Amino acid sequence: MHNLRCFLSRVGLFSKPGLLPWCSRKPPGWSQLFLDSACKGTFTHVTAKKCPRRQKSHKKPSCLGPLDGSWQEKLADVVTPLWRLSYEEQLKVKFKAQKKILRRLESYLQTFHGVKVTAAAAKLEGFHCLLHPIIPSVSPHILPVIDGYRNKSTFSVNRGPDGNPKTVGYYLGTWRDRNIVCIRSNHLKNIPEKHSQVAQYYEIFLRQSAMEPCLLFHEGGHWRELIVRTNSQGHTMAIVTFHPQELRQEELCVQKESIKEFFIKGPGAVCDLTSLYFQESTRTRCSHQQSPYQLLFGEPHIFEELLGLKIRISPDAFFQINTAGAEMLYRTVGKLSGVNSNTILLDICCGTGVIGLSLAQYTSQVLGIELVEQAIEDARWTAAFNGITNCEFYAGRAEKILPQLLKSKENEQLIVAVVNPARAGLHYQVVQAIRNCRAIRTLVFISCKPLGETTRNIIELCCPPNSTKKLLGEPFVLRQAVPVDLFPHTPHCELVFLFTR
Repeated sequence: MHNLRCFLSRVGLFSKPGLLPWCSRKPPGWSQLFLDSACKGTFTHVTAKKCPRRQKSHKKPSCLGPLDGSWQEKLADVVTPLWRLSYEEQLKVKFKAQKKILRRLESYLQTFHGVKVTAAAAKLEGFHCLLHPIIPSVSPHILPVIDGYRNKSTFSVNRGPDGNPKTVGYYLGTWRDRNIVCIRSNHLKNIPEKHSQVAQYYEIFLRQSAMEPCLLFHEGGHWRELIVRTNSQGHTMAIVTFHPQELRQEELCVQKESIKEFFIKGPGAVCDLTSLYFQESTRTRCSHQQSPYQLLFGEPHIFEELLGLKIRISPDAFFQINTAGAEMLYRTVGKLSGVNSNTILLDICCGTGVIGLSLAQYTSQVLGIELVEQAIEDARWTAAFNGITNCEFYAGRAEKILPQLLKSKENEQLIVAVVNPARAGLHYQVVQAIRNCRAIRTLVFISCKPLGETTRNIIELCCPPNSTKKLLGEPFVLRQAVPVDLFPHTPHCELVFLFTR
């Protein structure tokens, strides 16, 4: 597996030897995957702070001008900075960025921590590990999936360019500079039309509602963000967040009934929602455990078909936002993992359990750990529905569950670990548990932000034994890296690392 064609053919992407997946419909020059220029993009991350109530703002809404194409383009340049490039050019930009990331990571490992690197593989473009070419976002039918690929979108509520505080869309600007503007998402290539439609009708509802939006917690107001989830069958789940402030329960019921009627019998009925949820939230983000999602109408879950499985997804559960790309990602993970009937697969931060469930037939047992309880319930349902009986799923913090779980399994079979943490990376105790478990000889690490906390995690996994840090086990060695594009039009990729020891 020393080149892309061999690697992808083993993953199962080619119907014939040597046939590239996009071959039948390739544009001129598609096979050239490298570009000599890179593109940088910036993203706006918004954090709402909880402030004392009852403070009123006397600042008048500012009017920044009409909503024209220039605002849409500005938003597209921030959220999807590669949108002006062809997909072929985007892949070249991304691969160049991934090479830079890997080079910096290897430098950290060698320079600062004396970490040994693999000598088994010949150096490729100066790398000690084997870097595979980027895997594009394609469907199981080998067609590129580039536009409207997101199966989940989160829309904010704030003042638009015309000063109307009941505008639904994405933010431009920063809270620090006090220049936040909310722009509709119609021009964003990664957002499906259905998501923008639901957002548009939510805005129509807000503008006819007597209740004010909640722009800042301390300024009062109620209506907040909207989340839209869809599947490949066209089903649509909408989740509306509402700050109750000091409303009585009867008043809350009136608001729930009003938005329910709007989307069932009113103008919003055109959205044809499969389900509508309502969450009362006094925080920036609330889990189902902190503040339950209340089903106003429709089906409680959304379902997806992936890797031959029917998968259940709850409103709070993590699922990769690009379904077609997720299939490519999980096939890659399966091949790199090398699981067989003599191994146990340990899936840490497993979400709805798709990686483990898709590999269950090849391994003796699957153990999954996930913080979100709803996601674990989904994983158990999916296992039962698909007749998979060799899986166990645990809900809770990995740093609490993993050490004891590994102690109970360490003297049995070899363990292959797969980790797919959030951007905050793995908890230090999780790294310790993996490092100190002799049964874990293979580790697959999936990261969407390799130079964040992932770098710290990788250094701890690969550094020489350190009794002070309680890293006693043999260090891992980085062997391979595979970029997988799940986010067309943005600079981001998932980077899959293979470690062995």
